[in-house]
Amino acid sequence: MMDLEAKKLDMATHSAVMVLLVDDQAMVGEAVRRALLNQPGIDFHYCADPAKAVAVAEQIRPTVILQDLVMPGIDGLTLVRRYRANSATSDIPIVVLSTTEDPAVKGDAFAAGANDYLVKLPSQIELVARIRYHSKAYLNQLQRDEAYRALRESQQQLTEMNIELQRLTNVDGLTEICNRRHFNEHLQLEWSRSLRDQSPLSVLMIDIDDFKQYNDTYGHLGGDEALKKVASTLQLNANRSTDLVARYGGEEFALVMTTTPLTGASFMAGKLRAAVRDLQLVDGASAVVRNLTVSVGGASTIPQRGGSSVQLIEAADKALYEAKRSGKNREVMHEYRR
Repeated sequence: MMDLEAKKLDMATHSAVMVLLVDDQAMVGEAVRRALLNQPGIDFHYCADPAKAVAVAEQIRPTVILQDLVMPGIDGLTLVRRYRANSATSDIPIVVLSTTEDPAVKGDAFAAGANDYLVKLPSQIELVARIRYHSKAYLNQLQRDEAYRALRESQQQLTEMNIELQRLTNVDGLTEICNRRHFNEHLQLEWSRSLRDQSPLSVLMIDIDDFKQYNDTYGHLGGDEALKKVASTLQLNANRSTDLVARYGGEEFALVMTTTPLTGASFMAGKLRAAVRDLQLVDGASAVVRNLTVSVGGASTIPQRGGSSVQLIEAADKALYEAKRSGKNREVMHEYRR
């Protein structure tokens, strides 16, 4: 459909007015040709075979069709309906040429889809005026349609760009999971929701053990790859639609879990810790550690007025510190109460 509209607009741009006359009488064709011969900006094409009329119209893309009403083999109104049923010619103005002023015949012509009705042959002045009027209206319509199409495309592109910009604003560039900014916004929203619903809310803070040592051994590229794998593993295992995993900073990650009490958060902490351990990111020959591991600190609460999401993070951070101090590769959970 887009190609068809482009072709129509191209025709409108490169040919001011193109007239197609469909009439089995050669003398009528010659009379119209002479009437238009010296008219600037008007091209004329004559089709004597009504059976070929639609195909010719598809090929030359006229800006107006002059259509005889009575012809052998097929009547003009049937042809009008065929133009209207064809996507390439459906909008082209059609001026019916007839030998009668009968109102009933006129009514049938307009009902079939004609735009105008002339008793042939009209004066040169009237013929040219009708041709220019209908062609101009058609060309303007094509240009409006193209402008609307371009506007819709521009709006769609703008929408897609805004969505992508929003995604980039919320996503960590290295790990391609949520960043700290989005984590903080999401946690604040969920805190408000949990406060309203009086439902449990949990946060896990997850830190890679001995990551500086790992980075020094395997280089920054190796460290970046490890961060990506840990991030994707956390994302894969915290797979509820309401869970949000984020890179909190450096080698530290965070997870928000809605409607999750301390027992559920503790289970998730163990699950994530085991999943990272099972990645076996360091081979057995390494002098650092056998496998890269994480320590997890978690906190859970039912929000109360006067409390804040910042205090919940602080409680989870405190639990993480205890997990690190007590030997790493473990989880410690706190129940936070305001």
